[in-house]
Amino acid sequence: MSEVEELSVVDAVDAGGAPAIVIDGVSKSYGDVHAVRGVSLSIGQGEFFGILGPNGAGKTTLIEIVEGLRDPDAGRVSIFGLSPHPRNLALLPRMGVQTQKSAFFTRLTAREHLETVAALYGKDAAAAQRALSVVGLDGSASVRVTDVSGGQRQRLAIASALVHDPEVIFLDEPTAALDPQARRDLWKLLRELKAAGKTIVYTTHHLDEAEALCDRVAIVVAGKVVSLGSPHQLVNSSGLPTRLLVAVDRITVEQARAIHGVDSVTVEGGSVVISSRNAAKVLAAVAEVAGLDGVQTRTATLEDVYLELTGTEQQ
Repeated sequence: MSEVEELSVVDAVDAGGAPAIVIDGVSKSYGDVHAVRGVSLSIGQGEFFGILGPNGAGKTTLIEIVEGLRDPDAGRVSIFGLSPHPRNLALLPRMGVQTQKSAFFTRLTAREHLETVAALYGKDAAAAQRALSVVGLDGSASVRVTDVSGGQRQRLAIASALVHDPEVIFLDEPTAALDPQARRDLWKLLRELKAAGKTIVYTTHHLDEAEALCDRVAIVVAGKVVSLGSPHQLVNSSGLPTRLLVAVDRITVEQARAIHGVDSVTVEGGSVVISSRNAAKVLAAVAEVAGLDGVQTRTATLEDVYLELTGTEQQ
């Protein structure tokens, strides 16, 4: 897969409809560190868009530029045709932002905190109660912010981003500190927000999450977008092998390596693992040698593509 250093704004939109966000040739440096290098892409209205990359890739800087928190050295950003920087009061009610280190009114209860945030946007207390219910915090509404658990604080941060019913929602690692059930509950909420027409810009280190939720993802490495497309497109175009898992008592490593079209063979956890870019042909050969009972087939995932492009383990 070839590196994409700069994607045209026109080519970047395939989700249909007018773009909600346009990023055009954006660059940002801090001294000798080039955090963002000529990034151009566009995010459609109602699109669920993921920004992925290892720590230090420039994701946070790029998102902060889009949110209007930082001014780019070059290029421009627009949200609904308006520039977010300097802080644009016309845009603020249309944007919801959840960061990894969200600020809270710590002396207040969860409900009071959300009521205060809602009031800043001209919303009433009912909006705060709706946000509490949406993220499943009704039972903790009267608990002071300083006393809620880490997972509850994460949900409260998300509720703070949603309380004023914004059109564009920026979520930075929203499932961090959530248990598996709470994580899946949040997935359901995010799908409902998308169905309601919200535009969601999402960063995560959970690649299975991005694969399940995002319409498109941009993989960022060293300040550049190196791959852009739907998870399905990126996996299909990656050329990465399929893995066949066969019980060790059904086939030997030598037999597996002798099959035409096999790229590599390893033994993992009681299985002979056969990697091949010609899975159908190899599977037919495995059937002749060992039969197909218990054979598992594992195709490439977005995580495999990510690791191939970034050369990093998830952090």
